[in-house]
Amino acid sequence: MTNGPIGLRGPAFTFRHDPFQGEAEEALVHWPDALVVMRDGVITGFGDHAAERPRHPDDLEVHHYPEGIIAPGFVDAHVHYPQLEMTGAFGETLLDWLRRYTFPTELRFADAAHAARAAGIFLRELLRAGTTTAAVYCTVHEHSANALFAGAERLGMRIIAGKVLMDRNAPEGLLDGEDHGIPATRRLIARWHGRGRLLYAITPRFAPSCTDAALQAAGRLWWDHPGTYVQTHLCETEKEIAWVRELFPAASSYLDVYDRAGLVGPRAVMGHAVHVNEGDIAGLRESGCGVAHCPSSNLFLGSGLFRLHDVAGEGVRVALGSDVGAGTSLSTLRSLGDAYKVARLRGARLHPAQAFWLATRGGAEALRLEDRIGTIAPGMEADMVVLDPRATPALALRTEGRRDLADLLFALMALGDERAVRATYVAGRLAHERDAPPA
Repeated sequence: MTNGPIGLRGPAFTFRHDPFQGEAEEALVHWPDALVVMRDGVITGFGDHAAERPRHPDDLEVHHYPEGIIAPGFVDAHVHYPQLEMTGAFGETLLDWLRRYTFPTELRFADAAHAARAAGIFLRELLRAGTTTAAVYCTVHEHSANALFAGAERLGMRIIAGKVLMDRNAPEGLLDGEDHGIPATRRLIARWHGRGRLLYAITPRFAPSCTDAALQAAGRLWWDHPGTYVQTHLCETEKEIAWVRELFPAASSYLDVYDRAGLVGPRAVMGHAVHVNEGDIAGLRESGCGVAHCPSSNLFLGSGLFRLHDVAGEGVRVALGSDVGAGTSLSTLRSLGDAYKVARLRGARLHPAQAFWLATRGGAEALRLEDRIGTIAPGMEADMVVLDPRATPALALRTEGRRDLADLLFALMALGDERAVRATYVAGRLAHERDAPPA
Protein backbone atom coordinates (compact mmCIF):
# COMPACT_ATOMS: atom_id res chain seq x y z
CA MET A 1 0.00 0.00 0.00
CA THR A 2 1.27 3.49 -0.82
CA ASN A 3 1.83 6.28 1.70
CA GLY A 4 -0.38 8.64 -0.26
CA PRO A 5 -4.14 9.18 0.05
CA ILE A 6 -6.45 6.19 -0.28
CA GLY A 7 -10.07 6.18 -1.37
CA LEU A 8 -12.90 3.80 -0.49
CA ARG A 9 -15.73 3.69 -2.99
CA GLY A 10 -19.11 2.07 -2.53
CA PRO A 11 -22.44 2.47 -0.75
CA ALA A 12 -21.90 4.22 2.59
CA PHE A 13 -23.86 5.54 5.55
CA THR A 14 -23.40 7.66 8.62
CA PHE A 15 -25.76 9.56 10.95
CA ARG A 16 -27.33 13.01 11.00
CA HIS A 17 -28.89 12.69 14.49
CA ASP A 18 -29.48 10.30 17.39
CA PRO A 19 -32.20 7.83 16.29
CA PHE A 20 -33.30 7.39 19.91
CA GLN A 21 -34.10 11.12 20.09
CA GLY A 22 -35.80 11.56 16.71
CA GLU A 23 -37.24 9.66 13.77
CA ALA A 24 -35.02 6.59 13.45
CA GLU A 25 -35.31 6.21 9.67
CA GLU A 26 -34.38 9.85 9.10
CA ALA A 27 -31.25 9.53 11.24
CA LEU A 28 -29.42 7.61 8.52
CA VAL A 29 -27.53 9.46 5.80
CA HIS A 30 -26.99 7.13 2.83
CA TRP A 31 -24.90 7.48 -0.31
CA PRO A 32 -25.54 4.70 -2.87
CA ASP A 33 -22.14 5.44 -4.46
CA ALA A 34 -19.81 7.29 -2.10
CA LEU A 35 -16.14 8.11 -2.00
CA VAL A 36 -14.23 8.32 1.29
CA VAL A 37 -10.70 9.72 1.00
CA MET A 38 -8.17 9.13 3.78
CA ARG A 39 -4.68 10.43 4.40
CA ASP A 40 -2.37 10.32 7.43
CA GLY A 41 -5.01 8.53 9.46
CA VAL A 42 -7.74 11.13 8.88
CA ILE A 43 -10.70 11.41 6.51
CA THR A 44 -9.97 14.23 4.08
CA GLY A 45 -12.97 13.90 1.78
CA PHE A 46 -16.39 12.27 1.76
CA GLY A 47 -19.46 12.51 -0.41
CA ASP A 48 -21.16 11.29 -3.55
CA HIS A 49 -18.50 9.75 -5.79
CA ALA A 50 -19.40 11.76 -8.88
CA ALA A 51 -19.02 15.05 -6.99
CA GLU A 52 -16.10 14.06 -4.75
CA ARG A 53 -13.78 12.29 -7.20
CA PRO A 54 -12.75 15.40 -9.25
CA ARG A 55 -11.46 17.03 -6.04
CA HIS A 56 -8.66 14.47 -5.71
CA PRO A 57 -5.63 13.46 -7.81
CA ASP A 58 -6.17 11.30 -10.88
CA ASP A 59 -3.83 8.64 -9.46
CA LEU A 60 -5.75 8.31 -6.16
CA GLU A 61 -5.61 4.68 -5.03
CA VAL A 62 -9.26 3.62 -4.77
CA HIS A 63 -10.55 0.42 -3.18
CA HIS A 64 -13.94 -0.25 -4.76
CA TYR A 65 -16.66 -2.16 -2.90
CA PRO A 66 -19.72 -1.88 -5.17
CA GLU A 67 -21.59 -4.67 -3.36
CA GLY A 68 -20.50 -3.63 0.13
CA ILE A 69 -21.61 -1.08 2.70
CA ILE A 70 -19.00 1.33 4.10
CA ALA A 71 -19.69 2.25 7.73
CA PRO A 72 -17.87 3.88 10.64
CA GLY A 73 -15.68 1.36 12.47
CA PHE A 74 -17.45 -0.47 15.27
CA VAL A 75 -17.01 0.51 18.93
CA ASP A 76 -17.02 -2.18 21.63
CA ALA A 77 -17.43 -0.32 24.90
CA HIS A 78 -17.13 -3.25 27.32
CA VAL A 79 -14.99 -6.36 26.78
CA HIS A 80 -12.63 -8.55 28.84
CA TYR A 81 -9.72 -9.67 26.70
CA PRO A 82 -8.44 -12.33 29.16
CA GLN A 83 -11.78 -14.13 28.98
CA LEU A 84 -11.65 -14.82 25.24
CA GLU A 85 -10.28 -18.30 25.95
CA MET A 86 -13.23 -19.22 28.22
CA THR A 87 -16.04 -17.95 26.00
CA GLY A 88 -19.11 -20.17 26.25
CA ALA A 89 -18.40 -21.62 29.71
CA PHE A 90 -21.40 -23.71 30.74
CA GLY A 91 -24.25 -23.30 33.09
CA GLU A 92 -23.68 -20.61 35.71
CA THR A 93 -25.12 -17.26 36.70
CA LEU A 94 -22.79 -14.31 37.14
CA LEU A 95 -21.29 -14.76 40.61
CA ASP A 96 -20.82 -18.54 40.33
CA TRP A 97 -19.50 -18.08 36.78
CA LEU A 98 -16.83 -15.69 38.07
CA ARG A 99 -15.70 -18.14 40.76
CA ARG A 100 -15.81 -21.28 38.63
CA TYR A 101 -14.45 -20.01 35.31
CA THR A 102 -13.30 -16.40 35.21
CA PHE A 103 -10.93 -16.22 38.15
CA PRO A 104 -9.13 -19.51 37.33
CA THR A 105 -8.68 -18.29 33.75
CA GLU A 106 -7.33 -14.91 34.81
CA LEU A 107 -4.84 -16.56 37.16
CA ARG A 108 -3.08 -17.88 34.04
CA PHE A 109 -2.20 -14.30 33.14
CA ALA A 110 0.46 -14.27 35.83
CA ASP A 111 2.53 -15.61 32.92
CA ALA A 112 3.52 -12.57 30.85
CA ALA A 113 4.09 -14.66 27.72
CA HIS A 114 0.55 -16.02 27.97
CA ALA A 115 -0.82 -12.49 28.35
CA ALA A 116 1.07 -11.28 25.27
CA ARG A 117 -0.17 -14.18 23.15
CA ALA A 118 -3.78 -13.72 24.30
CA ALA A 119 -3.64 -9.97 23.67
CA GLY A 120 -2.41 -10.48 20.11
CA ILE A 121 -5.15 -12.97 19.29
CA PHE A 122 -7.79 -10.76 20.88
CA LEU A 123 -6.83 -7.65 18.91
CA ARG A 124 -6.78 -9.54 15.61
CA GLU A 125 -10.20 -10.96 16.39
CA LEU A 126 -11.53 -7.46 17.07
CA LEU A 127 -10.37 -6.39 13.60
CA ARG A 128 -11.94 -9.48 12.05
CA ALA A 129 -15.21 -8.40 13.68
CA GLY A 130 -14.93 -4.85 12.30
CA THR A 131 -14.15 -3.32 15.70
CA THR A 132 -11.70 -0.44 15.57
CA THR A 133 -12.19 1.04 19.06
CA ALA A 134 -12.68 -0.90 22.28
CA ALA A 135 -12.80 -0.30 26.03
CA VAL A 136 -11.03 -3.32 27.45
CA TYR A 137 -10.58 -4.93 30.86
CA CYS A 138 -7.20 -6.56 31.47
CA THR A 139 -6.38 -8.73 34.50
CA VAL A 140 -4.96 -7.55 37.82
CA HIS A 141 -1.45 -8.13 36.45
CA GLU A 142 0.34 -4.99 35.29
CA HIS A 143 1.93 -6.83 32.38
CA SER A 144 -1.50 -7.84 31.05
CA ALA A 145 -2.21 -4.17 30.36
CA ASN A 146 1.27 -3.59 28.95
CA ALA A 147 0.76 -6.48 26.53
CA LEU A 148 -2.58 -5.17 25.29
CA PHE A 149 -1.42 -1.59 24.85
CA ALA A 150 1.76 -2.66 23.05
CA GLY A 151 -0.21 -4.83 20.64
CA ALA A 152 -2.78 -2.10 19.98
CA GLU A 153 -0.02 0.44 19.36
CA ARG A 154 1.51 -1.80 16.68
CA LEU A 155 -1.86 -2.05 14.95
CA GLY A 156 -2.69 1.66 15.30
CA MET A 157 -5.99 0.92 17.08
CA ARG A 158 -7.82 3.30 19.41
CA ILE A 159 -7.97 1.34 22.64
CA ILE A 160 -9.08 2.35 26.12
CA ALA A 161 -7.94 -0.16 28.73
CA GLY A 162 -6.82 -0.70 32.28
CA LYS A 163 -5.56 -3.28 34.69
CA VAL A 164 -8.35 -4.54 36.93
CA LEU A 165 -8.34 -3.33 40.55
CA MET A 166 -9.46 -5.89 43.16
CA ASP A 167 -8.61 -6.25 46.83
CA ARG A 168 -11.24 -8.70 48.10
CA ASN A 169 -13.60 -11.55 47.16
CA ALA A 170 -11.25 -13.16 44.66
CA PRO A 171 -8.37 -15.69 44.78
CA GLU A 172 -5.18 -14.45 46.46
CA GLY A 173 -3.32 -14.40 43.15
CA LEU A 174 -5.78 -11.88 41.74
CA LEU A 175 -5.82 -9.42 44.63
CA ASP A 176 -4.01 -6.10 44.86
CA GLY A 177 -2.21 -5.60 48.15
CA GLU A 178 -2.52 -2.83 50.68
CA ASP A 179 -1.66 -0.27 48.01
CA HIS A 180 -4.91 -1.20 46.18
CA GLY A 181 -3.03 -1.46 42.87
CA ILE A 182 -2.64 2.32 42.66
CA PRO A 183 1.16 2.47 42.08
CA ALA A 184 0.89 0.00 39.18
CA THR A 185 -1.98 1.98 37.73
CA ARG A 186 0.01 5.21 37.98
CA ARG A 187 2.86 3.59 36.09
CA LEU A 188 0.51 2.38 33.36
CA ILE A 189 -1.10 5.82 33.01
CA ALA A 190 2.30 7.45 32.72
CA ARG A 191 3.43 4.95 30.11
CA TRP A 192 0.36 4.65 27.91
CA HIS A 193 -2.32 7.29 28.38
CA GLY A 194 -2.39 9.68 25.45
CA ARG A 195 0.37 7.79 23.63
CA GLY A 196 -0.74 7.67 20.01
CA ARG A 197 -4.33 6.45 20.03
CA LEU A 198 -4.17 4.81 23.45
CA LEU A 199 -6.16 5.93 26.50
CA TYR A 200 -6.22 4.64 30.06
CA ALA A 201 -9.25 3.50 32.08
CA ILE A 202 -9.05 3.18 35.85
CA THR A 203 -10.76 -0.18 36.28
CA PRO A 204 -12.24 -1.31 39.61
CA ARG A 205 -13.68 -4.65 38.54
CA PHE A 206 -16.97 -4.17 40.35
CA ALA A 207 -17.98 -2.94 43.76
CA PRO A 208 -17.98 -6.37 45.50
CA SER A 209 -14.34 -6.97 44.52
CA CYS A 210 -13.19 -3.67 46.06
CA THR A 211 -13.15 -2.37 49.61
CA ASP A 212 -14.42 1.13 50.17
CA ALA A 213 -10.80 2.21 50.69
CA ALA A 214 -9.86 0.81 47.26
CA LEU A 215 -12.74 2.61 45.55
CA GLN A 216 -11.85 5.87 47.28
CA ALA A 217 -8.22 5.46 46.16
CA ALA A 218 -9.37 4.84 42.58
CA GLY A 219 -11.54 7.97 42.73
CA ARG A 220 -8.62 10.08 43.92
CA LEU A 221 -6.47 8.67 41.13
CA TRP A 222 -9.09 9.62 38.55
CA TRP A 223 -9.21 13.15 39.96
CA ASP A 224 -5.41 13.35 39.73
CA HIS A 225 -5.38 12.32 36.05
CA PRO A 226 -7.87 14.40 34.02
CA GLY A 227 -8.70 12.85 30.68
CA THR A 228 -8.46 9.27 31.87
CA TYR A 229 -11.51 7.00 32.05
CA VAL A 230 -13.28 4.85 34.60
CA GLN A 231 -14.85 1.52 33.66
CA THR A 232 -16.67 -0.88 35.93
CA HIS A 233 -19.90 -2.89 36.30
CA LEU A 234 -23.30 -1.74 37.51
CA CYS A 235 -26.55 -3.55 38.40
CA GLU A 236 -25.83 -6.62 36.28
CA THR A 237 -27.87 -9.12 38.34
CA GLU A 238 -30.31 -8.92 41.21
CA LYS A 239 -28.16 -11.21 43.39
CA GLU A 240 -25.15 -8.98 42.80
CA ILE A 241 -27.17 -5.88 43.75
CA ALA A 242 -28.24 -7.53 47.02
CA TRP A 243 -24.59 -8.34 47.76
CA VAL A 244 -23.58 -4.73 47.14
CA ARG A 245 -26.28 -3.67 49.60
CA GLU A 246 -24.72 -5.90 52.26
CA LEU A 247 -21.17 -4.76 51.55
CA PHE A 248 -21.94 -1.02 51.37
CA PRO A 249 -24.85 -0.41 53.79
CA ALA A 250 -24.27 3.35 53.90
CA ALA A 251 -24.82 3.77 50.15
CA SER A 252 -28.32 4.50 48.86
CA SER A 253 -27.83 2.46 45.67
CA TYR A 254 -25.26 0.54 43.65
CA LEU A 255 -24.56 3.68 41.60
CA ASP A 256 -24.17 5.66 44.81
CA VAL A 257 -21.33 3.35 45.88
CA TYR A 258 -19.32 4.62 42.92
CA ASP A 259 -20.57 8.18 43.23
CA ARG A 260 -19.44 8.43 46.87
CA ALA A 261 -15.97 7.33 45.70
CA GLY A 262 -15.83 9.97 42.95
CA LEU A 263 -16.10 7.44 40.14
CA VAL A 264 -19.18 8.75 38.31
CA GLY A 265 -19.09 11.37 35.58
CA PRO A 266 -18.11 12.00 31.97
CA ARG A 267 -15.68 9.35 30.66
CA ALA A 268 -16.99 6.80 33.18
CA VAL A 269 -18.65 3.81 31.51
CA MET A 270 -20.83 1.42 33.47
CA GLY A 271 -21.20 -2.07 32.04
CA HIS A 272 -24.61 -3.78 31.84
CA ALA A 273 -26.90 -1.59 34.03
CA VAL A 274 -29.59 -4.22 33.51
CA HIS A 275 -31.55 -3.55 36.69
CA VAL A 276 -31.30 0.23 36.98
CA ASN A 277 -34.28 2.11 38.41
CA GLU A 278 -35.57 5.57 37.57
CA GLY A 279 -33.27 7.22 40.09
CA ASP A 280 -30.26 5.45 38.56
CA ILE A 281 -31.27 6.56 35.07
CA ALA A 282 -31.56 10.16 36.21
CA GLY A 283 -28.20 9.92 37.95
CA LEU A 284 -26.51 8.50 34.87
CA ARG A 285 -28.00 11.21 32.66
CA GLU A 286 -27.20 14.10 34.99
CA SER A 287 -23.64 12.95 35.64
CA GLY A 288 -22.86 12.35 31.95
CA CYS A 289 -21.86 8.78 32.68
CA GLY A 290 -21.98 6.27 29.81
CA VAL A 291 -23.54 2.81 29.80
CA ALA A 292 -22.46 -0.26 27.84
CA HIS A 293 -25.36 -2.51 26.82
CA CYS A 294 -24.13 -6.13 26.68
CA PRO A 295 -27.06 -8.12 25.29
CA SER A 296 -25.25 -11.35 24.41
CA SER A 297 -23.81 -11.63 27.91
CA ASN A 298 -27.08 -10.78 29.63
CA LEU A 299 -28.93 -13.45 27.65
CA PHE A 300 -26.19 -16.06 28.10
CA LEU A 301 -25.91 -15.68 31.87
CA GLY A 302 -29.63 -15.05 32.33
CA SER A 303 -28.87 -11.73 33.99
CA GLY A 304 -31.98 -9.89 32.77
CA LEU A 305 -33.26 -7.61 30.02
CA PHE A 306 -31.71 -4.16 29.75
CA ARG A 307 -34.18 -1.25 29.42
CA LEU A 308 -32.50 0.14 26.32
CA HIS A 309 -35.28 2.40 25.05
CA ASP A 310 -36.00 3.75 28.52
CA VAL A 311 -32.34 4.52 29.23
CA ALA A 312 -31.36 5.85 25.80
CA GLY A 313 -34.67 7.66 25.46
CA GLU A 314 -33.90 9.60 28.64
CA GLY A 315 -30.69 10.90 27.10
CA VAL A 316 -28.16 8.56 28.76
CA ARG A 317 -25.20 7.87 26.48
CA VAL A 318 -25.51 4.18 25.60
CA ALA A 319 -22.95 2.08 23.75
CA LEU A 320 -22.73 -1.59 22.82
CA GLY A 321 -20.46 -4.13 24.52
CA SER A 322 -19.63 -7.70 23.60
CA ASP A 323 -18.50 -8.51 27.18
CA VAL A 324 -16.57 -11.55 26.01
CA GLY A 325 -16.30 -14.07 27.63
CA ALA A 326 -19.80 -13.90 29.14
CA GLY A 327 -20.85 -12.62 25.75
CA THR A 328 -20.37 -15.40 23.24
CA SER A 329 -18.82 -13.49 20.34
CA LEU A 330 -16.71 -10.43 19.57
CA SER A 331 -18.91 -9.87 16.51
CA THR A 332 -20.75 -6.58 16.76
CA LEU A 333 -23.28 -7.85 14.24
CA ARG A 334 -24.13 -10.78 16.48
CA SER A 335 -24.37 -8.46 19.49
CA LEU A 336 -26.81 -6.27 17.55
CA GLY A 337 -28.93 -9.30 16.73
CA ASP A 338 -29.07 -10.13 20.42
CA ALA A 339 -29.91 -6.51 21.27
CA TYR A 340 -32.89 -6.77 18.95
CA LYS A 341 -34.07 -9.91 20.76
CA VAL A 342 -33.70 -8.26 24.19
CA ALA A 343 -35.74 -5.30 22.98
CA ARG A 344 -38.48 -7.58 21.63
CA LEU A 345 -38.66 -9.43 24.95
CA ARG A 346 -39.26 -6.05 26.58
CA GLY A 347 -41.99 -5.27 24.05
CA ALA A 348 -39.94 -2.79 22.03
CA ARG A 349 -38.49 -2.79 18.52
CA LEU A 350 -34.85 -1.94 17.89
CA HIS A 351 -34.71 -0.17 14.53
CA PRO A 352 -31.54 -0.93 12.54
CA ALA A 353 -30.62 2.77 12.63
CA GLN A 354 -30.77 2.65 16.44
CA ALA A 355 -28.76 -0.57 16.50
CA PHE A 356 -25.94 0.69 14.30
CA TRP A 357 -25.94 3.99 16.20
CA LEU A 358 -25.09 2.05 19.37
CA ALA A 359 -22.22 0.34 17.56
CA THR A 360 -20.77 3.51 16.01
CA ARG A 361 -21.68 7.10 16.89
CA GLY A 362 -23.47 6.15 20.11
CA GLY A 363 -20.42 4.23 21.26
CA ALA A 364 -18.25 7.21 20.43
CA GLU A 365 -20.51 9.51 22.46
CA ALA A 366 -20.53 7.17 25.47
CA LEU A 367 -16.72 7.22 25.36
CA ARG A 368 -16.62 11.00 24.78
CA LEU A 369 -14.81 10.46 21.48
CA GLU A 370 -17.50 11.74 19.12
CA ASP A 371 -15.13 14.42 17.86
CA ARG A 372 -12.76 11.71 16.62
CA ILE A 373 -14.62 8.49 15.78
CA GLY A 374 -18.08 7.10 15.08
CA THR A 375 -18.95 9.24 12.04
CA ILE A 376 -17.72 9.39 8.46
CA ALA A 377 -16.82 13.03 7.87
CA PRO A 378 -13.75 15.08 6.93
CA GLY A 379 -11.49 15.60 9.91
CA MET A 380 -12.55 12.39 11.69
CA GLU A 381 -10.14 9.55 12.30
CA ALA A 382 -10.19 7.13 9.36
CA ASP A 383 -11.59 4.01 11.07
CA MET A 384 -14.07 2.16 8.87
CA VAL A 385 -15.61 -1.21 8.27
CA VAL A 386 -16.84 -2.56 4.93
CA LEU A 387 -19.81 -4.89 5.34
CA ASP A 388 -20.86 -7.55 2.85
CA PRO A 389 -24.63 -8.22 2.63
CA ARG A 390 -23.87 -11.26 0.45
CA ALA A 391 -21.27 -12.84 2.74
CA THR A 392 -23.06 -16.17 3.15
CA PRO A 393 -25.59 -18.01 0.97
CA ALA A 394 -28.33 -17.23 3.50
CA LEU A 395 -27.47 -13.53 3.57
CA ALA A 396 -27.22 -13.40 -0.22
CA LEU A 397 -30.65 -14.99 -0.55
CA ARG A 398 -32.14 -12.65 2.07
CA THR A 399 -30.70 -9.47 0.50
CA GLU A 400 -30.91 -10.34 -3.19
CA GLY A 401 -32.36 -7.45 -5.17
CA ARG A 402 -32.87 -5.28 -2.08
CA ARG A 403 -31.53 -1.73 -2.01
CA ASP A 404 -33.30 -0.28 1.04
CA LEU A 405 -30.49 0.51 3.46
CA ALA A 406 -32.44 -0.12 6.67
CA ASP A 407 -33.51 -3.54 5.41
CA LEU A 408 -29.93 -4.45 4.43
CA LEU A 409 -28.65 -3.38 7.83
CA PHE A 410 -31.34 -5.37 9.59
CA ALA A 411 -30.43 -8.47 7.58
CA LEU A 412 -26.79 -8.01 8.57
CA MET A 413 -27.60 -7.75 12.28
CA ALA A 414 -30.03 -10.68 12.13
CA LEU A 415 -27.91 -13.05 10.03
CA GLY A 416 -24.39 -11.61 10.02
CA ASP A 417 -21.19 -12.33 11.92
CA GLU A 418 -17.44 -11.95 11.27
CA ARG A 419 -17.89 -13.39 7.78
CA ALA A 420 -19.90 -10.30 6.82
CA VAL A 421 -16.92 -8.02 7.54
CA ARG A 422 -15.25 -7.65 4.16
CA ALA A 423 -12.53 -5.23 5.34
CA THR A 424 -11.53 -3.19 8.36
CA TYR A 425 -9.57 0.07 8.06
CA VAL A 426 -7.72 1.49 11.05
CA ALA A 427 -6.35 5.03 10.87
CA GLY A 428 -6.63 4.88 7.09
CA ARG A 429 -4.80 1.56 6.71
CA LEU A 430 -6.25 -1.76 5.62
CA ALA A 431 -5.93 -3.74 8.86
CA HIS A 432 -8.09 -6.76 7.97
CA GLU A 433 -9.14 -8.17 4.63
CA ARG A 434 -11.44 -11.16 4.77
CA ASP A 435 -10.56 -12.53 1.35
CA ALA A 436 -6.81 -12.04 1.55
CA PRO A 437 -4.78 -15.22 1.02
CA PRO A 438 -3.32 -16.75 4.21
CA ALA A 439 -0.02 -15.17 5.21
